[in-house]
Amino acid sequence: MKKLVLSIAVFLAVVSCKTNPFTGKSTLNFYSNSQMFPMAFAQYDEFLSENKVVKGTTDAQMITRVGQRIASAAERWLDANGYPGYLKDYQWEYNLVQDETVNAWCMPGGKIVVYTGILPITQNETGIAVVMGHEVAHALADHGAQRMSAGMIQQIGAVAGNVAIQDPEKRNMFNTAYGLSSTVGVMLPFSRSHETEADRIGLQIMAIAGYNPDEAARLWERMKAQSGGQAPPEFLSTHPSNDTRISNLTAWAPAAKQEARKFGVTSFK
Repeated sequence: MKKLVLSIAVFLAVVSCKTNPFTGKSTLNFYSNSQMFPMAFAQYDEFLSENKVVKGTTDAQMITRVGQRIASAAERWLDANGYPGYLKDYQWEYNLVQDETVNAWCMPGGKIVVYTGILPITQNETGIAVVMGHEVAHALADHGAQRMSAGMIQQIGAVAGNVAIQDPEKRNMFNTAYGLSSTVGVMLPFSRSHETEADRIGLQIMAIAGYNPDEAARLWERMKAQSGGQAPPEFLSTHPSNDTRISNLTAWAPAAKQEARKFGVTSFK
């Protein structure tokens, strides 16, 4: 049984790789768009039906405008870099939702929500572009499917250990140690790497869309101030620290502008 479980894990890891068009690297992904997108679209519609969607306001119109520019920029980059049709199954939708939570997200397939609670921190359209570029990048890079795939591998490892260890006391010790080590040593770094990747891809996309990538670091300075410095240590978090993000975004902004110039963008909003 143990050999079977391990064989399944190895097989899935070998045959389920997909190339990230923005990095050129192979990624662990067991799920196709045809599996992920219908599920995401249904969950998105359910969420909208259960929450207050803001319609027709200046802020709501801004969310749609920025989202369309970000999506168009992503398509231009993908077409120019040998990935025509990459977005053919995406169904872009942009909604502002009344909620004081400081957050935004994009589901697989391009379904975006921005909470009103983040607007005082974004402050302007370029700040929104930072947020939406980052969230769209998660969807473009299939980060949701990758997290689910990594979770499956983690579960298979747990099953293998429980099958192999017969002694109940040792099995309990294994479960405790495995849960902690696989989370802190693998799953959390995996999540942080996705956040860093989305920051870099998002910066590039927002620049191609005509938004100033210098604003990204300033946004995260405001995020840091809003948090009051209250955050877990980076190694225990799903996200890089605010200081790490500010440093990265500051360093990457010139390259994002240079990439935008390839698309004729020489001034930024």
